[in-house]
Amino acid sequence: MSSITQAPPKHPAMITFSVMLASLLYSIDWTIAAIALPHMQGTFSATQDQTGWVITSYIVASAIAMPTCGWLSTRFGRKRVFQCALGGFLVASVFCGAARTLELEVMSRIVQGLSGAFLIPLSHAIILDTYPPHEQGRAMALWGTGSVMGSFLGPTLGGYITEYSSWQYVFYLNIPFGLIAMLGIAGFVPETERDKKHPLDWFGFLTLALGIGAFQLMLDRGGRQDWFESTEILLEAGLSILGIYLFVVHSLTTRKPFLDPRLVAERNFFIGLLFVFLYGLLTVPPIVLMPPFLQDVRGFPIDSVGLLQAPRGFGLLTAMIVGGRLTGRIDSRILIAFGLLCIALAGLEMSSWNDSVGTWPLVWTNFIQGVGGGIILVPIQAIAFPSLAPQRRTEAAAVFNLVRSVGASIGVSTALALFVHGTSVGRAQLTEHVTRYNEAMRYAADASTWDMATTAGLAHIERTVDHQAALLGYTNDFWLLSMAAFAGLPLLLLLGKQKRSPLPLDPVEAA
Repeated sequence: MSSITQAPPKHPAMITFSVMLASLLYSIDWTIAAIALPHMQGTFSATQDQTGWVITSYIVASAIAMPTCGWLSTRFGRKRVFQCALGGFLVASVFCGAARTLELEVMSRIVQGLSGAFLIPLSHAIILDTYPPHEQGRAMALWGTGSVMGSFLGPTLGGYITEYSSWQYVFYLNIPFGLIAMLGIAGFVPETERDKKHPLDWFGFLTLALGIGAFQLMLDRGGRQDWFESTEILLEAGLSILGIYLFVVHSLTTRKPFLDPRLVAERNFFIGLLFVFLYGLLTVPPIVLMPPFLQDVRGFPIDSVGLLQAPRGFGLLTAMIVGGRLTGRIDSRILIAFGLLCIALAGLEMSSWNDSVGTWPLVWTNFIQGVGGGIILVPIQAIAFPSLAPQRRTEAAAVFNLVRSVGASIGVSTALALFVHGTSVGRAQLTEHVTRYNEAMRYAADASTWDMATTAGLAHIERTVDHQAALLGYTNDFWLLSMAAFAGLPLLLLLGKQKRSPLPLDPVEAA
């Protein structure tokens, strides 16, 4: 990525504010839409796994576009790319709010993800070029805090907006703040030099996009299409394998590949990719599962759902700050193990919930999950990046974020598919006991409401069975996520003892 002129830019505070605001909007949109998913189901007459595309399409589109960030900023100029990306993000936000079909909503979210993918890496680079080396740590701390704030501002804002207005305004919220950021960038951010002859490996980019896109579509559609009994799923699986195969072969044989395969040969970087994939797999699905659980099973109003999600963000921010100070002083394996155990133990507790779970268990488990996710982010980077040459770190950061996004997308799609399967199995098991010969139904205190001879009784039984089947689907997902966190602990054996440093790493590098 090219750099700006040698003279320090004027108005660094306004530059920081503008790019931090843009980054905040992107990070908010990772989580704010999750709160509105139950309401989207009604608007689009869609199932829960179908509305999950609203989340996964955004994540996958961001993952596909992010690796092109360096080439675009070198080819067209960093400021110009940032403005176009933010403009596309805002236009897509309008279409997201105005959509009246699920198909249009998903297409709008894809465009929003493609545009927003550049905001975080470009704002990161702008901050580094705006301040001299001795001030970069403080500037990055401020920028990173603003980026992380989206993880807990999103659910809280989304809850209130959806409850007191409509879910469409969770997207319209981007417009006024985005325009403020756009004006600040236009007025204060300097442009970089352009290299009009800088090439892009189009074949590598398109084959990678085909492989990831087809794989994600297979995961999203598989549950409804009976997986490999469906011609569509077989076709998508074939396209995914073909795309990844062509990408790998091409990357190994071309002189200037889209992503350098030699990065994976770096042992520590490869281990870091394994952990960041696991991070995405474990931390994003609960954000998507919790809002419908709290609203549909537990019965909270949507504004309370947003507030109950906030402890996760506070835990994440607290843990990132603490983790940044401890990394380099405490063995990274200890911090990662602690984070995985937090996620695993919270998931175990969640797997034991019923439909009358109290507020306190909801608060502390969300907080502990946030702590678990935040505490491992910085040490993962401390493992992955120091062994790389400085000129390779921009491309490595793109690969790092790509793998994290793919892990998150796979986690969400798999969790929703398992939820649908678990709910179906649970319903089948529960209906086996719905019989006029079941003494529990015949002699219940309110037996009249369970009377199978009346329409009202059958309707009540139907609602109860669906309610309990959904509860089983959620708790099964929480248990599986917990087991996946425990399964990640043996990966720590791949790591050697980490060198200690007298200075803590910047806690926001992973933001």
